[in-house]
Amino acid sequence: MANATGTNSFGSRATLAVGSEKYEIYRLDALDKARVGHVDRLPFLLKVLLENLLRYEDGRTVRREDVEALASWDPKKASDREIAFRPARILLQDFTGVPAIVDLTAMREALKAMGGDPKKINPLQRTDLIIDHSVQVDTFGASFAFARNVEIEMERNRERYQFLRWGGQAFRNFTVVPPGTGICHQVNLEYLASAVYQGTGPDGARQAYPDTVIGTDSHTTMINGIGVLGWGVGGIEAEAAMLGQPISMLIPEVVGFKLHGRLREGVTATDLVLTVTQMLRQKGVVGKFVEFYGPGLSNLSAADRATIGNMAPEYGATVGFFPIDAVTLDYLRFTGRPDGVVALVERYCKEQGLFRTDATPDPIFSDTLELDLSTVEASLAGPRRPQDRVSLQNVKANFSENLPGLRAVKKGADPAEQPKTPQKVAIDDGRVRYDLADGSVVIAAITSCTNTSNPSVLLGAGLLAKKAVERGLRTMPWVKTSLAPGSKVVTDYLTKAGLMPYLQALGFHLVGYGCTTCIGNSGPLPEKIAAAQKEANLVVAAVLSGNRNFEGRIHAQVRANYLASPPLVVAFALAGTVNIDLTREPIGIDPNGQPVYLKDIWP
Repeated sequence: MANATGTNSFGSRATLAVGSEKYEIYRLDALDKARVGHVDRLPFLLKVLLENLLRYEDGRTVRREDVEALASWDPKKASDREIAFRPARILLQDFTGVPAIVDLTAMREALKAMGGDPKKINPLQRTDLIIDHSVQVDTFGASFAFARNVEIEMERNRERYQFLRWGGQAFRNFTVVPPGTGICHQVNLEYLASAVYQGTGPDGARQAYPDTVIGTDSHTTMINGIGVLGWGVGGIEAEAAMLGQPISMLIPEVVGFKLHGRLREGVTATDLVLTVTQMLRQKGVVGKFVEFYGPGLSNLSAADRATIGNMAPEYGATVGFFPIDAVTLDYLRFTGRPDGVVALVERYCKEQGLFRTDATPDPIFSDTLELDLSTVEASLAGPRRPQDRVSLQNVKANFSENLPGLRAVKKGADPAEQPKTPQKVAIDDGRVRYDLADGSVVIAAITSCTNTSNPSVLLGAGLLAKKAVERGLRTMPWVKTSLAPGSKVVTDYLTKAGLMPYLQALGFHLVGYGCTTCIGNSGPLPEKIAAAQKEANLVVAAVLSGNRNFEGRIHAQVRANYLASPPLVVAFALAGTVNIDLTREPIGIDPNGQPVYLKDIWP
């Protein structure tokens, strides 16, 4: 879309040369020269919004006073000024993409009825739709699970997928990524995002400006991990933005989260994000923007940052933003972005004061908090909410404490009257006999965009599986296991690292590339397990590497749900229960009758 500007009242329009290429840019330092505000002290994400206002200043939707108000942002005062924000891109998933295509089609029909050319109706902003929310874990624990689940997915959604495919061909500026490719947020991270976007100005000039995105999924915030400002909106807002309409928003409050130190060996990005989620929930950041800063950022990979950015809806913020820096450039190179793109990102951000280093002065913020990364410990969150972090050593006590309340599901039931000791039911499934009890892990899922963007935790899961198999351990027979990576890249590196056979030996076969368990597409429990749970009103558990664990979300029959890193998902599949202290009790018994502890197989 051509940027409908032309006012340029601050004289910020300029030319930037990168190698042999030239780009039109809107310089932020023009405001300093005009003695407007204190741009150099602003949080990075506000600088991104400020550039957006400069570029779209037209005297109508964006006025000179809007630019001045944002440039002069007062961190100690909540602003009542609305500004107009226009993202560079729109991201849709398949559930919300269908209505968008229907509306565009209806507009074409209306224009045709009026005698116009229907082909003139197209998204004005680049729009990408990724089909990722429809795959369900019907088949699991087998080499053919992925093929069968995809087959069932196509049977259930054939008409809808045909319509989406037609939309991808019928409209300009609109791309549809087919099912079986990956989770929309990881596809956005690995392929779609550019950090600095290349667009076209109103006079046809080639422009460079910050890549920004809004999406119809709340976890669009994951992209903030590589310095791309983005968040989730409703379908109507997204469709309006597709058609070039600005998003009206108040100038936000920005909370700074300072990180320093380094994660200890064995502590994962999941442990960190659960800690951050707990801290920010306690702080209270609903409706606010969060920006991470400090020297600790240099010790976090882009995947670690994306994990934290992903969970913004869980800690209540609109975004959790990480400025562009050397780590971002490394990630862009690592994921195959062309050298010219990386060079543009580096040059543009340094020219605009949008490039962070450890020597960068701290921006001013509405409020701050900080965390020493070395204090983070192995954690889960549950049994009902993502902000209820619990240390690994306290999971057993946490489950026992919550058991009466989880059992009292009937309206009016008194938790105090419920049995406090675990109940159990004997099951014979024709292959093996076992007891299904309160706390039994019936779902162990490596799933969701939260963790399946992060090679460190996925390789950690594979290494733990390898050590477990070598010690002769096996997953408990009542556990429904699944591996639903964020993209095909994950299975590629797990296979090339030689770790996939070990995950498969423990039942973690590929079931699909999509959200699956995290959005409730965990599929049915085996009949005997489902019947036993219902008969005895058992409080069975799920352990998943997702971002939400509200009761009833993962599975209607599973009341205790714990978020965990992929290695811990594998560990609890081996243990078969959350009613255990894995820091002290054995995770299993090897074929020689010797106890095996988590520390023995932790990578």
